[in-house]
Amino acid sequence: MSATWNLPIIDLTSLDRPSTLLSIRQVCIEYGFFYLVNHGLENDLAKAFDDSRSFFSLPLQEKMKFARNENRGYSPLDPTLVSKGDSKEFYYIGPLADSTSANLNQWPSDELLRNWRPSMESLYSKFFGVGKKVLSLIALSLNLDEDFFEKVGAIDKPAAFLRLLHYPGEMGPHQEICSAHTDFGTLTLLLTDGVQGLQICRNKLEEPQVWEDVPHMEGAFIVNIGDLMERWTNCLYRSTMHRVKQSGRERYSMAFFLDPHPECVVECLQSCCSESSPPRFAPIRSGEYLNERFKIQSA
Repeated sequence: MSATWNLPIIDLTSLDRPSTLLSIRQVCIEYGFFYLVNHGLENDLAKAFDDSRSFFSLPLQEKMKFARNENRGYSPLDPTLVSKGDSKEFYYIGPLADSTSANLNQWPSDELLRNWRPSMESLYSKFFGVGKKVLSLIALSLNLDEDFFEKVGAIDKPAAFLRLLHYPGEMGPHQEICSAHTDFGTLTLLLTDGVQGLQICRNKLEEPQVWEDVPHMEGAFIVNIGDLMERWTNCLYRSTMHRVKQSGRERYSMAFFLDPHPECVVECLQSCCSESSPPRFAPIRSGEYLNERFKIQSA
């Protein structure tokens, strides 16, 4: 079953802060997904997608010179995953703030793709800036200090990754080209090139599942919270299941995963628990949690 759903819209420049915080709280409780407008990257999007296409247009042997290592670089189409409904190639760019981590990133030479590295580094930094603003709004919506996530070490050298994605188009018999999942971390910012396919399921624990198409909104981010934020909020804020359905058309997107520093302890927020609603999860370090989730996923 599927329907069409226009997500709630959050305006990052709204001067009506109380209304914005109320909207953030409502959409995170009810949907876990929303559109984000007036984020400041509107004039950068066309070039960003052009840069992404320029990399994925390279011959496979050139792309494989940047084969994924330490969660940075290129991953080609995986035939074993295509057979399961995951038909995409992608390129990961990791944290830039810490020199040790930044040196793990892989970059095409200027001769191969002129100015590609500085363009991507700039894009990464802008995504990160928007993500920090959204986290500040989420903190305020939970009756926390605006800089709560900074104070607990969540975005001090965070595990933040920019993922460029390319779906080649018609691939195999499956309806899905990215299988149903929730994001493991805290916050995801998504940009798409306008080709439809994203669907969300708000009743992930119920049967039958109802899938809703998410229409493209020109220039807007699609923002969703992940499982760590759901855990932090004692399941008050929802990590919503989503997938990408096959349309038969080539599709490009960019996802920025803003996850905490691996040593950051994620534990139930005081504003999200009470005597009648005690913490559902024990405290856990972000890195330990994410490693365990990825291990289960790859098993």
